[in-house]
Amino acid sequence: MTHLPQPSIRRGASADLGAVLVLLTEAGLPTVDLTSARGRQTWVLDAGDSLQGVIALERYGTDGLLRSLAVAPDYRKHGFGRELVSRLEYDTQAEGIAQLVLLTKTAEPFFRGLGYEVVDRRYVSPDLKQSAEFRSLCPASAVCMRKALPS
Repeated sequence: MTHLPQPSIRRGASADLGAVLVLLTEAGLPTVDLTSARGRQTWVLDAGDSLQGVIALERYGTDGLLRSLAVAPDYRKHGFGRELVSRLEYDTQAEGIAQLVLLTKTAEPFFRGLGYEVVDRRYVSPDLKQSAEFRSLCPASAVCMRKALPS
């Protein structure tokens, strides 16, 4: 078994954009609106000389659109995806986000395990429905999920 450098999670910076785009592209996730997404924040899994994971959030009032969770293949199955979600939840709760919403085609079981529940898209706030993810990037077949954050 290969020894992996122990990464840390930090807020993403503009200098990380190239590496973030590579991670998302390799994971088959949308990137076309990443630089223009409203109120976008990112967190990255930094392994020192490279980024091995990313998660992002778009803010819509007290709702957050969780998106762009990707972990490099060598770093999967080590809990780093869970750690990225946990850090995003912790930081955004402290910043007044009351609920996180996401769309997924492949990660429903993963997010269920983290306390997210499937909801009908009709019950998502009108502002959040205006995001590119809801309008065009994610197909109607994507599962909509949400999680209320403790206040």
